[in-house]
Amino acid sequence: MGALDLRLQTTLVTGASAGIGAALSRALAARGSDLVLVARREERLHTLADELRRTHGVRVEVVAADLSAPRPGRTLAAEVARRGLRVTSLVNNAGFGLDGPFAAEDPDRLQQLVAVDVAAVVDVTRAFLPDLVAAGTGALVNVTSMAAYQPSPGMAAYAASKAFVLSLTEALWWETRGTGLRTLAFAPNLTRTEFFDEIGTEGYRGRYQTPDDVAAALVRALESGRDPGPSTTARRGDRALVALARLLGRRTALRAMARISGDRLLGAST
Repeated sequence: MGALDLRLQTTLVTGASAGIGAALSRALAARGSDLVLVARREERLHTLADELRRTHGVRVEVVAADLSAPRPGRTLAAEVARRGLRVTSLVNNAGFGLDGPFAAEDPDRLQQLVAVDVAAVVDVTRAFLPDLVAAGTGALVNVTSMAAYQPSPGMAAYAASKAFVLSLTEALWWETRGTGLRTLAFAPNLTRTEFFDEIGTEGYRGRYQTPDDVAAALVRALESGRDPGPSTTARRGDRALVALARLLGRRTALRAMARISGDRLLGAST
């Protein structure tokens, strides 16, 4: 498998209006990829699209969509086809998290989290996968999280959603082998985005990345001459943490995450 030539791609990016999605859109456009930007906040998407067209001369289409709605993949695929586009690469980046004791979470927000972080990834991937495989020149990237690799008390539903996406993507990596499609679950660590603006950073200690750091790492992985899949992390050092979590076993890793989460997230003494 040779290096991915982004100049030949039309890449659909979900969650493109801010954070990692916006940074990745800029990085892809800088390398010549045409783009389909998807998010709820249409005004932000148009501002970003204007910037990318002006700066890089690529084609950029904007599709405002609520990924928590039923069957968003079908809706997106129909709109893309209506505009005469053929998506050759897909980045499922949209998502959000909740923190605190699971029993205290708002059931409506939990349902929305599952809709966006799980159901939308499944439906959007299924809607576009046949075209991605037929093109055989692009990438399918599902953005996960370091939380995908172990249970996380205090973020139980979010971590579980990312574990689902990790498992799904690794299986699809096997199913799509030999097609020319690069299939990858990509895990950032702590990143300074609106994700933490919403839930706060006080309970999350560690070295934060910027969205540009994450985008650059993903582009490097895609442009390398080897298959980066089935999964990788945004920082090389985090791969050792993934390996350690797997060696420790589920119960020990769970206890470690409970200590990291602390009283504020668990709502109880650790």
